[in-house]
Amino acid sequence: MEIWINPACSKCRSALSLLDAEDAEYTVRRYLEDVPSEDEIRGVLQRLGLEPWDITRTEEAVAKELGVKEWARDAGSREQWIRALAEHPKLIQRPIITADDGTALVARTEEAVREALSR
Repeated sequence: MEIWINPACSKCRSALSLLDAEDAEYTVRRYLEDVPSEDEIRGVLQRLGLEPWDITRTEEAVAKELGVKEWARDAGSREQWIRALAEHPKLIQRPIITADDGTALVARTEEAVREALSR
């Protein structure tokens, strides 16, 4: 499995601690440094079963500058959201775990991390 993290994020650190405690095999992706492409974001969204606005941190300063809260949340606006996530990775909700079974989830809780471990 792979986990997208921001090392400054307490939820990310908690998820990593739990993965380590369970002796899980995983790869860390510091997505602010190793920025996912638009195609990678589309792939993760498909695995998550979510839309880009579902994983956008709308309270970030850059989100406010871009006015994302005012953007339409429909098929016609999907690419605008994906482009924004790729150009401003700080907007991506974290941590995201891509599981070995082809699924993914936003692992902000211990329960979500345990669910990823069970896949």
